[in-house]
Amino acid sequence: MKRGPVVLAALAIACCGATGAVFAEKADQSKPTQIEANKMSADDARRMTIFEGSVVLTRGTMRLNADRVVVRQDSEGFQFATATGKPARFRQRQDPKPPETEGQWMEGEALRMEMDDRSGKIELYDDARVKRGGDEVAGNYIMLDQRSDYFSVSTGKDATPDKEGTASGGRVKAVIQPKPRPPEAK
Repeated sequence: MKRGPVVLAALAIACCGATGAVFAEKADQSKPTQIEANKMSADDARRMTIFEGSVVLTRGTMRLNADRVVVRQDSEGFQFATATGKPARFRQRQDPKPPETEGQWMEGEALRMEMDDRSGKIELYDDARVKRGGDEVAGNYIMLDQRSDYFSVSTGKDATPDKEGTASGGRVKAVIQPKPRPPEAK
């Protein structure tokens, strides 16, 4: 069956819809996904859509900028996306954590990002950096688990320390801001 460009664009947006939810605050999950790129191609047989050239994906408060985004969908409908750029970047507002009333912004960048809708994980590879509030971490590999609010940073996904205890590729870096203390009771 031959599909026109409007049907292909709608299919591509549907393919990216759940992937955007990986980084977005819960309220963003019901928002439409908008994608702009210089070029788009879809391969229905392989369940893959490719966006190329100044790709901008937005969904609610989440925004992804990349040179190229490849979205794949498995047989159960889960999406897996790979974004590449020099660097690829994302920004999103997180849900507030009590006693906060407004969520903090999280920003990340890397040469390659992999987003897994099934597991809710984002992996950043090569010159990876993530900022949240005033805190910042950097390394060659960062894994964010959005469902459990867990992250890890290393010099590489499978990096092992050498005899001096330093992994090849350098060291990880972190800046952690002091948290305000509650006022003391009198």
